[in-house]
Amino acid sequence: MTINKQPIASKSAPQALGAYSQAIKSGDLLFLSGQIAIDPKSNLLVEGGVAAQANQVMRNINAVLYEAGCDFNNLLKVTIYLVDIADFAKVDAVYASYLAPPYPARATVGVASLPKGTLVEIEAIAKIF
Repeated sequence: MTINKQPIASKSAPQALGAYSQAIKSGDLLFLSGQIAIDPKSNLLVEGGVAAQANQVMRNINAVLYEAGCDFNNLLKVTIYLVDIADFAKVDAVYASYLAPPYPARATVGVASLPKGTLVEIEAIAKIF
């Protein structure tokens, strides 16, 4: 049995740093790889702390969602990875500013480190209508 998988790539989000796709569409689901705080124009990590990085991550997610014909309202499940779990409130405030109720299901995980020295990474699953 073959699984129907269509890669989704946006030029308005950072290009993949390894052997993965920005997102995969399978049926009516979209699986977004973790986005970090890389500015796709400069290809550099955004400076200014965790809130500035969270804003860039959300912009990158938006670009990938847009490429798939979606927006933040399509999100079903989100996982946030933080190098310092004490940054939760700052990241949550930025995250909430991009979304409206009902919010997607979410988990937040503290990790030892993230690619390129970023402070936050977010991955998601969305439903395509």
